[in-house]
Amino acid sequence: MAPRVVSMEADGGSRGNPGPAGYGAVVRDPETGEVLAERSESLGTATNNVAEYQGLIAGLTAAAELGAAEVDVRMDSKLVVEQMCGRWQIKHPGLRPLAAQAAALVGRFTAVRFSWIPREQNRHADALANAAMDAAAGRPSATAAPARPATTAAAGQPSTTPAAPIIGSDPATAPASWEPRPTFTATRLILVRHGETPYTEQRRYSGRGDVPLSERGRAQARATGTRVAELAPSVAAVLSSPLSRCTATAASIAEALGGDVPVRTEDDLIECDFGQWEGRTFAEVRQQWPGEMDAWLASPRIAPPDGESFTQVAERAHRVISGLLTAYPGETVVVVSHVSPIKLMLRDALAAGDGFLHRLFLDAAGISVLDMWPDGGVAVRTVNDTAHLASLD
Repeated sequence: MAPRVVSMEADGGSRGNPGPAGYGAVVRDPETGEVLAERSESLGTATNNVAEYQGLIAGLTAAAELGAAEVDVRMDSKLVVEQMCGRWQIKHPGLRPLAAQAAALVGRFTAVRFSWIPREQNRHADALANAAMDAAAGRPSATAAPARPATTAAAGQPSTTPAAPIIGSDPATAPASWEPRPTFTATRLILVRHGETPYTEQRRYSGRGDVPLSERGRAQARATGTRVAELAPSVAAVLSSPLSRCTATAASIAEALGGDVPVRTEDDLIECDFGQWEGRTFAEVRQQWPGEMDAWLASPRIAPPDGESFTQVAERAHRVISGLLTAYPGETVVVVSHVSPIKLMLRDALAAGDGFLHRLFLDAAGISVLDMWPDGGVAVRTVNDTAHLASLD
């Protein structure tokens, strides 16, 4: 059984750039140095950078198969490390799908940390990559000089930075929304907040408590179903928080879509746990917990008493997005959830700051639409559309 934390070294290269290419990856127990897994493969004709990304993908896949929760990635490719950390843009279109694939794998772990290391500290993966390059060239493995020049970091020191949470991929590395993508199809996410409940009308914190839809909320759900069917005649899946205010809204949407798409509940879509604030108004919380309220408003890492922080909710939302991009590439998925998860998805899609969470208002039964491409591109097309509710006023 693999330890909770593993280290992974990866390398790749080509003899000619482009030329006969291959990669190697090694997963180790960081405490003992024991090799837990090795991966290597010839890639035919490819560039150094493509091979390096393929080595990273293979190593992360091996770590996931071992059941690791955290991975310390060590590579001598400055380009891959800096791009995966979001400091360098991914300008070559051929690397974007590979970076997006690596980003999706990063999302399967609790934490992934990237470090640049000198070539001499990456000998095992380098040897595997060179053997794969020899095989791609059709000759026995040689012990010749490395096939590509070594990379260096500032002052010769390792560059270590935790990977930022990624939805699809880092927005800073994604192409502009107006850039054409002739070979890719976006995955469209239709994000729906549930209809009104008695707590919604009274403006009370409604987290894990299973408060059902009100009569007006049921009417909103039906109107939302009609609107979603207009927006997306073909839907691959309808996902819902397990709380009844969401499942009832999702059921109305599924019915409007013809009843052929079942509703699947996803625990990670549940609302933030507001702890001791559950069922109380903002004014009541401000009066009883003034210091805690100030701290909560100041940082997404602060949780209400006995509750959950927005940072924790963001981790759940990130898992949902990563899973949908993997399971439904190029398709349309309806996601029925609550204010907090949807706000966090929109925050990350817009590359907005934390202040966004307290400035964006999401109405009951409001609709937001995101397009997410496999090359890391994100387009926010609609935020909090409520036109379909006008007839209910």
